Amino acid sequence: MNVDEGTGTIAAECCTPVAASDITAEQAGTLSDLFKSLADPHRVRIVNLLANAEAPVCVCDFVPQLGLSQPTVSFHLAKLQRVGLLEREQRGTWAYYSLNRPALGRLAEVLDPEGGTA
Repeated sequence: MNVDEGTGTIAAECCTPVAASDITAEQAGTLSDLFKSLADPHRVRIVNLLANAEAPVCVCDFVPQLGLSQPTVSFHLAKLQRVGLLEREQRGTWAYYSLNRPALGRLAEVLDPEGGTA
């Protein structure tokens, strides 16, 4: 698995396209972790909300939107951040999240049956 030692995140920007020949077990594991991060409807909604946000969103603003408790929202946000799809900024006691757009774009390339541009 391609994990950044400094942040503990999986580098979404570095994933091998699923159409690549001879994908290794490590590459398949990294892709699997990315796919698992989006395998929950709440996390898909978080990505959608952030894709439509003009500025970073406070964790507290997700609670009413998703109808979940703050610890549950934080759990889902952490999963998405760990795979590199979100960026986190601490402002006082609250964390603000934004979509890592280049990583999401790279994920789209990973799913390209022609192998993307990488």
